[in-house]
Amino acid sequence: MSTIDSSVLNNYIGMATFTNGQNGPRGTSSAGGGGSWYEAMSRAWGQTLDGQAAKITQMSDAISAGSDQPSDMVQLTAASLKMQFMSNNAATSQNSVGQALETLGKRN
Repeated sequence: MSTIDSSVLNNYIGMATFTNGQNGPRGTSSAGGGGSWYEAMSRAWGQTLDGQAAKITQMSDAISAGSDQPSDMVQLTAASLKMQFMSNNAATSQNSVGQALETLGKRN
């Protein structure tokens, strides 16, 4: 992930922590768009993936418009592979957190 993508993810998780921290009710939302930190993580991943998809679409449109240089094709391929990597990481992190929450739920 790039620095910008990481900051988006960190911002959402930070806002959820701030909203639902020690003094705030868990699972409630506030004017900051809070919700649970799990929802914040999901929104952050969604925005990050949307941003990467937009880059891929823009690059694809440029190639369709005639900018079909080999370097453009390589950049599009790299952006697509980055999207695949990010998507796999998003699914893995959400599954891992979901399993951890399920385990915690069973203990209580």
